[in-house]
Amino acid sequence: MFGIPGKAAVTMTPAASRQIARLMSRQGSSGLRIGVKKGGCAGMEYTMDYVSEVNPLDEVVEQDGARVMIAPMAQMFLIGTELDYETGLIESGFKFRNPNVVEACGCGESIKFRDEG
Repeated sequence: MFGIPGKAAVTMTPAASRQIARLMSRQGSSGLRIGVKKGGCAGMEYTMDYVSEVNPLDEVVEQDGARVMIAPMAQMFLIGTELDYETGLIESGFKFRNPNVVEACGCGESIKFRDEG
């Protein structure tokens, strides 16, 4: 919708697409919907939810058996984002590499965008 024609608004690393495909299989879902909501110490937070149906207004990104839907209100905030999945000794999880973020809190879960008030 808001992206560059022919190019996905969000890309996934191979690690992210493998993990999403695994989660889809385990949960029996149609994919993961990603979005943003108000909250956290920097003003906004990412959201991820299992979904059973694709909303017709979602932007759908499919790669290597993984499907991510981008919620309509989040599309402009997520253009150019790379979704990764990192595994570490202490924690593992999805990481958003988002060029639209101008500030993030120390925990890395709360973000601020240029267009925010």
